[in-house]
Amino acid sequence: MAIYDFELTEMSGQRIKLSSYQGKVILIVNTASKCGFAPQLEELEMLYQQYHGLGLEIIGIPSNQFHQELATNEETNDYCRLHFGVTFPMTQQVRVNGADADPLFVYLKKVSGKGPIKWNFTKFLIDREGKLFKRYAPMTRPKSFETTIQELLTDQKNAV
Repeated sequence: MAIYDFELTEMSGQRIKLSSYQGKVILIVNTASKCGFAPQLEELEMLYQQYHGLGLEIIGIPSNQFHQELATNEETNDYCRLHFGVTFPMTQQVRVNGADADPLFVYLKKVSGKGPIKWNFTKFLIDREGKLFKRYAPMTRPKSFETTIQELLTDQKNAV
């Protein structure tokens, strides 16, 4: 099993095949609109705007597992776009822990070796080869690892 084997469903219902991101740096974030860390969405959007053209993909994956997400996918989508200017792909809500956890999160937790998702805004940075580079804690602001993203983007080994 590899990161490129997974698919997600975007808010619009369109499928996102992670295989279409081969050769890119991917940042996967479990989000929640009403979480105290939700302002990180602004930093994520800034990084997306600045580095998307260089090969950065960001995927926001809402979860209400910690009871801080809005009731529907539509409300979540509208809220994130209106309040935080999000333009990167956002998926439909998933569960990140438990028996019914989304398979992508089962995989990411396993390869990180760090166990369950403890809170919203856990971040997974994937390198251009599709390997997990690092798992970041919820309180770690995306801007704090911008240099790492730049370094991964300039690693042309498998650049598209």
